[in-house]
Amino acid sequence: MKRLFLFVVGFLMLSSYVNAQTITLRDLKNGDLIFVGAEKANLSGAINRVTQKRDAIAFDHIGIIEKSADSIFVLHASSKKGSIRENMQAFYQAEKTADNKIVVYRLKNNFDQAIPDAILSAKKMLGKPYNRTYILNDSSYYCSDFIERCFRKNQIFALEPMTFINPKTGKPDDFWIEFYKKQNLEVPEGKLGCNPNGLAASNKLFLIGNFIN
Repeated sequence: MKRLFLFVVGFLMLSSYVNAQTITLRDLKNGDLIFVGAEKANLSGAINRVTQKRDAIAFDHIGIIEKSADSIFVLHASSKKGSIRENMQAFYQAEKTADNKIVVYRLKNNFDQAIPDAILSAKKMLGKPYNRTYILNDSSYYCSDFIERCFRKNQIFALEPMTFINPKTGKPDDFWIEFYKKQNLEVPEGKLGCNPNGLAASNKLFLIGNFIN
């Protein structure tokens, strides 16, 4: 019975993602979180291999929506541009590929009071470089780190011990061994951090749909 229950739950989660409604600019709200679907190769694939929570959902980037009266921006830590405030259309063109999805989540009603503080915090972090070590520090940020810090005052997300273990092998992923070797660093297994898949799995969020520009 327990296996049947888990199967049903997993099937419903898969269905909700695959069959999610399509949304456009007019559906977005201030403070929505926009996730970029992971690709299978290179850094994107390496992130996903060690962080994916659900077979149906795999993300490697995240930003927060700021919606004004006449414009929509994404505030995020970009690997190419650092922490920036970017027009939504520019963000979409840079992140959307033929093989991935752009997916929007929203804070549940009893947590959305954290949004104004989060937007203010995000703006204070703009201009900082991208953190290419994924080891937390206060002078550079990576994408999920940027978002966790946005909401830290209201404790929306939590830092967790990071893992770089490939679940299929039970050993450190080869990509990450080489990645940190080139930086003369040890793989930071167990150090606190966060990732887009972990944030998407939060029970404080709910899925809005797949974004189409």
